[in-house]
Amino acid sequence: MQIAKVRGTVVSTQKEPSLRGVKLLLLQLVDEQGQVLPEYEVAADSVGAGVDEWVLVSRGSAARQILGNEQRPVDAAVIAIIDTIHVEDRLIYSKKSQYR
Repeated sequence: MQIAKVRGTVVSTQKEPSLRGVKLLLLQLVDEQGQVLPEYEVAADSVGAGVDEWVLVSRGSAARQILGNEQRPVDAAVIAIIDTIHVEDRLIYSKKSQYR
């Protein structure tokens, strides 16, 4: 799993039929210090995440373990919206303080 920040959405009118109705998000990966990395990826959203939220993304076969994704050609899936991240007694991220 990887931490990422939702940067936007990806809209496609023509796609694999099993992807109809699946929300696709553009994610920017985040390191253990809370710094955004110059790496992006697209993931299927299974939790209703929005732009600027920090999320947990699962990849590969684990992304297809999510109910409904078993037969979809997804390589990454958003599986959680993050509330807080603490590393070595230091607050790296807090959703609550993000919107102050």
